[in-house]
Amino acid sequence: MYLTRFRVNTGRSDARRLLGSPHRTHGAVNMSFPTPPSRDGSGPRVLWRVDRNGSSETLLYIVSPTRPDLSGLVDQAGWPASEEPGWTTFAYEDFLAALQPGDTWGFRLTANPVHNIRHEYVKAGERTKRAAHKTPRHQMDWLLKRQKDAGFEIVQKPVERRLLPEGDEYELMVRDQTPLQFRRSPTEARRGDVQITKVTFDGRLRVTEPDLFRRTLTHGMGKAKAYGCGLMTLAPVREAA
Repeated sequence: MYLTRFRVNTGRSDARRLLGSPHRTHGAVNMSFPTPPSRDGSGPRVLWRVDRNGSSETLLYIVSPTRPDLSGLVDQAGWPASEEPGWTTFAYEDFLAALQPGDTWGFRLTANPVHNIRHEYVKAGERTKRAAHKTPRHQMDWLLKRQKDAGFEIVQKPVERRLLPEGDEYELMVRDQTPLQFRRSPTEARRGDVQITKVTFDGRLRVTEPDLFRRTLTHGMGKAKAYGCGLMTLAPVREAA
């Protein structure tokens, strides 16, 4: 497994067009692998996420079973004249293998929190409709309901640090809710436009089941993984002095 970080040159019009369409970004990421991994769920898949850190830096993160070659992305959305290659790839296996129960990490996850609804006019046995969670509270609940099966738990705040009697129990915040609608590829156009709501979670977690958690980090969480959702990354936690 590999974790790759690519710095996007948002000053280029091609880069802005790429960032404006998750479908285009998905295609550009897939073109970075001579043989894209299987998507049948039998093994790790390619996951990606775009982080916009203020107005000064935009980063593309990729987790993949094989090492990517992002030369094409550099030509399209990077700094081709730079002496640096434009991306950094880290071997991920040793990090994943070292995860232990009780480890505490800061995390970031961009996901597509959805639920199934049934309208009154839908008959029994018919398919329900998938809808996005709209409020931060429901979006947080979506993640909290999945934490056990994903091999981690969100760290709870001490009572004295909670700003509200309800809704502030966890080291968790929601930001950058972004509704998106875009066209599918020509071969899938008959299925209509893609509509998703991307939400970014920042917080602190504790590993409970390392094997499940490794799967979460390499297989992703939730729906719309092809469109930049599902990738969780970790960062060391700085303890308060």
